[in-house]
Amino acid sequence: MDVASPAQTVTTPAPRKQIRPLLRWSIHAGWVLLLALATELRVGRFGFHPSDQGFILAQAWRVLHGEVPHADIISARPLGSAVLHVADFALPMPLFFGSGFLAMIEIIVATIAFATLVTRRRVLAWGPGMTALVAAASLINLNAFPLMAWHTVDGIFLTACGAWALDVGLGGDRALARRGGLVLLGCAVLVKQSFVLAPVIGVFWLLLHPATRAGTRRVARLVLDLLALGAPGLAYVTWVSLGGGFTEMVEQLTGGLPAYGERLLGLWLDDPGVLTKPPVRELGFFAAIAVVLLAVRVPGDRLGVAGRVATWVLVLAGGAAVVSTVAEGRFTGSTRWADVLWWIVAVSVPVNAAVRRKLPWPGLLVLATGFMISLSWGNDTPTLLCGTLALTTVLLLGELVPPRPRPVPRWVTATAGCAAMAVCGWVVVAQHDRAAYLDVGHERLTEDLGAVTPAMSGIRTNPSTFTFVRQIRDCLDRFPAARTAILPDSPFAYPAFGLRNPFPLEWPLPLEVVGDAPERMLATADRLSREGGYLVLFQTDSYRMLATGGPVPESIPADTPVFDYLGLEKAIQARLTGRTVTCGSFVGKYAP
Repeated sequence: MDVASPAQTVTTPAPRKQIRPLLRWSIHAGWVLLLALATELRVGRFGFHPSDQGFILAQAWRVLHGEVPHADIISARPLGSAVLHVADFALPMPLFFGSGFLAMIEIIVATIAFATLVTRRRVLAWGPGMTALVAAASLINLNAFPLMAWHTVDGIFLTACGAWALDVGLGGDRALARRGGLVLLGCAVLVKQSFVLAPVIGVFWLLLHPATRAGTRRVARLVLDLLALGAPGLAYVTWVSLGGGFTEMVEQLTGGLPAYGERLLGLWLDDPGVLTKPPVRELGFFAAIAVVLLAVRVPGDRLGVAGRVATWVLVLAGGAAVVSTVAEGRFTGSTRWADVLWWIVAVSVPVNAAVRRKLPWPGLLVLATGFMISLSWGNDTPTLLCGTLALTTVLLLGELVPPRPRPVPRWVTATAGCAAMAVCGWVVVAQHDRAAYLDVGHERLTEDLGAVTPAMSGIRTNPSTFTFVRQIRDCLDRFPAARTAILPDSPFAYPAFGLRNPFPLEWPLPLEVVGDAPERMLATADRLSREGGYLVLFQTDSYRMLATGGPVPESIPADTPVFDYLGLEKAIQARLTGRTVTCGSFVGKYAP
């Protein structure tokens, strides 16, 4: 079976209308940057929570200071995201603002890459309508998710861009693009184990492509290509091994709770009744349309005008089902709209293949990426790919429509695309304004965290979270120490205040405590007690209290119980021999 890259044809415009490629690339780069910046300014910077919105940055901060993954940093996932987001610290803007800006760029570029693969059209051949549709899909991909450094976003970005570069390299016999794409696919698995399918897809794509079997030096070329694919993993294992963490790496990466994507794959199995309720009912509607569309299109043009009219009606009805799914999903993971869109693509791919007598491999790549996203502990649904899933379905359906004698005027497609982008932008803003991620509504986000630390300038939150963050700064001023930890839910503090965490975990959630993490955390507490020079602050309130804007006390008794998950924080508190201190809502142990 061959996986060929169809020739990418571009109609040559008249010389007087020709735009230089560099200018066109600049225009596309410009809208990506402007959309990312506008999204961060209006959406991303509003709302903050001290837990996961600083998790990856805290790990990157440790890598930046020379700590070795798994040897010095306990992690249930490979720390490829920590390495990638070292770049966030180099951006010429406040750290947390710049990190959100970079995350939105990743989302947009990944959406562009998938759209390029599905349409088989170069970006420079896109008109304003297609460009606006891709921008709209990018906003849907963001939906209600917070703009922050996150391993799933990185995995999507590396998979999409790797496949895009690999396709370009194979189609045009460009070794640099081909091997660069393979390197990116090899990097994808290093941000999260669930993206292990990305390099597997790369291997099959490479081996089945006719270009790989052509030429006189194909064996040497294939060996070099496979080395490019495996180079990131080999470099990571070598780095960890030289740092003395190979055994710990194996234990940590295999010791977490497994995920199988059962929520996605078993969409209606637990309760078949959901098939009659929105948004899952749209799947049944779309499946019925697909069956009729097959009956109309498989015979070809033998049905004449009636067949062409029926095809248009059915394709428009299928598009309406996609739009209805997005609308009824309300951009929340609990409605299962992402799962429905995934299954709609799963129906679209074989329908497209049956009608066109050719398997749409990019559609399968989108499906595989959606499945990899769903292999998650918390957000086990492909919500971060919803816009791409919707756009892929529309594009696959559009390929089944008989060609028109005259193309649709550009102003029509441009108007439709801009309208879609405007509606999606409005919905995203409205959703985030209603309730930011683990924060309150827009009107209650009155405090700028830049008043506490320059790294968080521009980030707006509620008065309770602001007080919480301010209290950390006050504690650091009152009790200076070379080694400082805030347990359990404040990993943001390490990069935000430039702290060095002596413990091997930033965020000791139950699922993140893998391998010998408890023993190493307690051993660190014993070492701190022997050496001194530390401040360990313990939270006394649940992080969910901050998310609702609950009260944060300015002072508490020294015997206030600390908040923990598995008893680990209380055990650490008991082992530390420094004097007990209180500061705002924190109880601490301090040994200068």
